[in-house]
Amino acid sequence: MMQVFVNCLSGRILCVDLPDGVFTDVRTLKDAVEKREGIPASVQKLFLGTRCLSEDSCTLSHYGVLPGVDINLLIPIVGGMQAPVAPRSKLDFLNTKPPPNYVAGLGRGATGFTTRSDIGPARAAPDLPDRSATTIGGAAAIAGGPGRGRGKDSAEDEEEEEAEDKGYDENQKFDEFEGNDVGLFATAEYDEDDKEADEIWEDIDRRMDSRRKDRREERLKKEIEKYRASNPKITEQFANLKRKLATMTAEEWESIPEIGDYSLRNKKKRFESYVPVPDTLLERAKQEKEHVTALDPKSRAAGGAETPWSQTPVTDLTAIGQGRETVLSIKLDKLSDSVSGLTVVDPKGYLTDLKSMKITSDAEISDIKKARLLLKSVIQTNPKHAPGWIAAARLEEVAGKVQAARNFIERGCEECPKNEDVWLEACRLASPDQAKAVLARGVKAIPNSVKLWMQAAKLEDDNVKKSRVLRKALEHIPDSVRLWKAVVELANEDDARILLARATECCPLHVELWLALARLESYEQAKKVLNRAREMLPTEPAIWITAAKLEEANGNIEMVSKVIERAIRSLQREGVDIDREGWMKEAEAAERAGSVATCQAIIRTTIGIGVEEEDRKRTWVADADECKKRGSIETARAIYAHALSVFKGKKSVWLKAAQLEKSHGTRESLDSLLRRAVTYCPQAEVLWLMGAKEKWLAGEVQAARGILREAFAAVPNSEEIWLAAFKLEFENHEPERAKALLAKARQGGGTERVWMKSAIVERELGNVEEEKQLLEEGIGKFPNFFKLWLMLGQLEERRGQSEAARDVYQRGLKNCPNSIPLWLCAAHLEEKASGLIKARAVLTKARLKNPQNAELWLAAIRAEIRGGNKKEAELLMAKALQECPKSGQLWAAAIEMAPRPQRKTKSVDALTKCDNDPYVIASVAKLFWNDRKVDKARTWLERAVTLAPDIGDFWALRFKFELQYGTEDQQQDVLKRCIAAEPRYGEVWISVAKAVENAHLPLEAILKKVVVVLGKQENAVGQA
Repeated sequence: MMQVFVNCLSGRILCVDLPDGVFTDVRTLKDAVEKREGIPASVQKLFLGTRCLSEDSCTLSHYGVLPGVDINLLIPIVGGMQAPVAPRSKLDFLNTKPPPNYVAGLGRGATGFTTRSDIGPARAAPDLPDRSATTIGGAAAIAGGPGRGRGKDSAEDEEEEEAEDKGYDENQKFDEFEGNDVGLFATAEYDEDDKEADEIWEDIDRRMDSRRKDRREERLKKEIEKYRASNPKITEQFANLKRKLATMTAEEWESIPEIGDYSLRNKKKRFESYVPVPDTLLERAKQEKEHVTALDPKSRAAGGAETPWSQTPVTDLTAIGQGRETVLSIKLDKLSDSVSGLTVVDPKGYLTDLKSMKITSDAEISDIKKARLLLKSVIQTNPKHAPGWIAAARLEEVAGKVQAARNFIERGCEECPKNEDVWLEACRLASPDQAKAVLARGVKAIPNSVKLWMQAAKLEDDNVKKSRVLRKALEHIPDSVRLWKAVVELANEDDARILLARATECCPLHVELWLALARLESYEQAKKVLNRAREMLPTEPAIWITAAKLEEANGNIEMVSKVIERAIRSLQREGVDIDREGWMKEAEAAERAGSVATCQAIIRTTIGIGVEEEDRKRTWVADADECKKRGSIETARAIYAHALSVFKGKKSVWLKAAQLEKSHGTRESLDSLLRRAVTYCPQAEVLWLMGAKEKWLAGEVQAARGILREAFAAVPNSEEIWLAAFKLEFENHEPERAKALLAKARQGGGTERVWMKSAIVERELGNVEEEKQLLEEGIGKFPNFFKLWLMLGQLEERRGQSEAARDVYQRGLKNCPNSIPLWLCAAHLEEKASGLIKARAVLTKARLKNPQNAELWLAAIRAEIRGGNKKEAELLMAKALQECPKSGQLWAAAIEMAPRPQRKTKSVDALTKCDNDPYVIASVAKLFWNDRKVDKARTWLERAVTLAPDIGDFWALRFKFELQYGTEDQQQDVLKRCIAAEPRYGEVWISVAKAVENAHLPLEAILKKVVVVLGKQENAVGQA
């Protein structure tokens, strides 16, 4: 298919589609234009530039027409021409009005006469023909020529009558510009002036055409865009949808609901008739399936040597022949390429095809015959072409004619003795006994071929013989690194040392040989080897790095930094560009090799090269993070050490280094780092607290207290340090010391958190009155802190004072109307004390105060479910999802509320609205869990704890799942990760962890209690 653009006289541009491309003839193009515009093909004149497409039978490629070109359409202007009309009688002119200036008899030579009314005398006949007297479709009579007057003979009369009958004169001269009209200069000669004038006008036309080219191309471009916009391809229509498929995951594909075929409902059931199966068919099927162990009676009569004709299958030879022809044509299309009647074969590409060819049918045998003929022509036309011989040999090998393959490759060795591939192929095809002889001839013909010598060494089964062959090869090719490496690998340590010494003499520019020799030498000799290597290769950094590793391996740690510094200076003198990224990779490689000192020296020397001063901190921290991700801990530690030596007062860098030591270091290294950190940043509270916490976790409570005392001295009025000291004493069952610390903090003007912690201590000790007093005092100082109101209301609930608790919640909501926990506690109190109606009113008022809050909607829905109003709960869920469409908690509850068959569809909707929400992912994991899809459930639960590691409910689900399906190791892994994450949130987790009886329990115990609570909730839901 090809498109061309035809410019019409009206200014329109036609886009013509040609199915045969450049092989379309001109006549077909004209017919297409006639079909679109109605212009007859016989009057169309098509021009490509200045070239006329005149021959209708010629193809477009003959005139050089390419896809997308412009073709101009012209229509000849025929002067005086009209459409042919029916012939009229010769006497019709007697009934018509004479033309202007008509003089009777003028054509016969009459001079005429005048009257008084005439102006001027009669005129003589003009020399040129009068166009007004010319008949339609014929030429005017030329004055003075034959046939003037009535002097025409009968033959000319007949020609004139015939011309009048046709409506045009065949002998008339045709002009491309004026059509069939004779024109003013029809009889003039075409001289050099005319030619020059035509050239000038053509030049003007070309210049005008170039000036209009931009506008024409712009118009054409708009036409094409408009055409393509109105007629898009199917692939373009679905391109956006197909592009979106690339973002779909495997889980999304699997979660697409199945769609059944409901079209059969509207289909009319056709009448089906059944006929009984003939007995002969059943008997034949029975005979085909059963195994016969006895001979047929006819066969027994013939001694068992005759096959009855009825058991011989009938073969359709015609079908087999057609199948063979089809397979053969397909194979030949793959093997050959028809170009101008010649068949061309690519022997190199054919070699690859032969490796995977396997003969399975007669058609492939015929195919091999065809290929054999093709390769024979290749060999005969170019006998010095080695791939042709190799292809022919492999073809015979595939056909099972190994001896013929050997003959071919033998001839190839004779014709192409300098090609190593031919000798290698001959070695492969030869028998094991003859392979060595073949390679001997090959290395004799090509003594500098490394491949042949390596193949000859492989044929030997003894290392001594292999080494002998390789040493013989080195006599011919002493500068081959590959041969030296091979012979060194076969030698023992002493011989390898001697061989490498010789190899460095023959190949002094290969650093690998120098480094290998240095590894085998002693310390003193290795230094000499590396010094000589530096002289030969002054721009090679690997030699300097190896020297640094050598010094580190021999205990000269001080020399390592000096060697690396000298390396950088030497390389810069030699003009080597010091690539900072490349040297960092070398540092990581040194770390993997166990050379930590070399790694640190490289980082110290090169980490600042090419980095702007204002970008150093950001760049170095990013480099350390990348090294940490790749597992290069020592490299990251070295980067942080250098950064801290430059930025000693930057708290963020100290924190990054401390996090690294906490994750991958020891307690001693972390403690040392934090000691140095607080020395340079004494006002950084987080560094003091981190040091104290690490001591506390290590069981060194006195050391933690000492760090906090130092912190008090450095930052005397820090609330964080006061609270950390309180937590240390409180968690270590020292409530009196904790109370004393909080009392001092309150005297120093503590914040609301100090009052809250003080109330928590009193609650822990069971001092209800002291707790209530502290809460009331705190509320008096901080009435907008909702947690104090919350704790006071819960205190009243524990005491059984519902009215007092209700009053506390009401006063708290007046001061903190946006506190969601206060609204929830108030609604829970009303539901427990007065029933669902008052709780519903409280939650409705809360939603009016705090619109688009998912927690309030969820509380209302659960309240209706507890009250048994399932329909009302579903209605509230629909409203909640409309108001909070991105809430993962609501979607998770919607999935659990949906009937079991609809949960999969509901989960798909939830994932569409909020894809990476941990609540939705945990709900989907529960679905897989219930369906016993263990692997998928584990994967989705892992996603949930990864997205929200601080929500304890997800860790409890993960641990509960492993308790049911996992191994002991998997359970311990989840437990360790949960303890490391230190979760603090979650509906069930908070209710368990904040309980008074669980105040001092470790995370492991709290996790197991949450698992028990989740199990009870599931059992309750199952019973409901």
